[in-house]
Amino acid sequence: MTEPAAQLVALVIDDEVQIRRLLKLSLETEGYLVFEAETGQEGLRAAVYRRPDVIILDLGLPDMDGTEVLKRLREWSKTPVLVLSVRQELEQKVTALDNGADDYLTKPFHAAELAARLRAIRRHSPPETADSVYQTGALQVDYSTRRVTIHGRDVHLTATEYALLRVLAQNHGKVVTHRHLLREVWGPQAEDQSQYLRVYMNHLRKKIETAEDASKLIQTEPGIGYRLSGSD
Repeated sequence: MTEPAAQLVALVIDDEVQIRRLLKLSLETEGYLVFEAETGQEGLRAAVYRRPDVIILDLGLPDMDGTEVLKRLREWSKTPVLVLSVRQELEQKVTALDNGADDYLTKPFHAAELAARLRAIRRHSPPETADSVYQTGALQVDYSTRRVTIHGRDVHLTATEYALLRVLAQNHGKVVTHRHLLREVWGPQAEDQSQYLRVYMNHLRKKIETAEDASKLIQTEPGIGYRLSGSD
């Protein structure tokens, strides 16, 4: 006997009640189970716990810009994202796509076009394999909340320190070159500014390499880069 296919899950992140109602109706007609969030923070949490198959995201959220939600989501998830916004400027569309959106649709929209675009981005997106939490030994990094802990205790990192740790964690066990770290954290214009890297890496080490951990979490590969080590 063939098992029935699992119901697709959609997450709608939009602060307009009327839009959420319209989207819920349209998506349920297409067979989706729909969850809603009215702020960026709520949306990020829902993405972790609901594990949606698709996300529909508005850019004009009350607590943060939708592009920031995209950036944070793409730190750990490859879930297809369709941006649905009143912003029609080309620059806004390019920015959203560059920050991880799979497609961009302007309001007002037609339900049939929305459904077709969702089918398209799901066809072209790889299966979701990322985990929202990384752990090695006593170190834990929750990408969805940007919370870092050692032995369960919070470690307070600056935005730059967290960005460095995230890149290292996402390449666990591999050597990440100086140039790659500089480009990922500071941008292409900083690829030759290795002094930034030495200073911030020292700060990061002091915060995550505690006396309780005999081995160094961040290994230096002289003249090449850094590697995050430790036991899983």
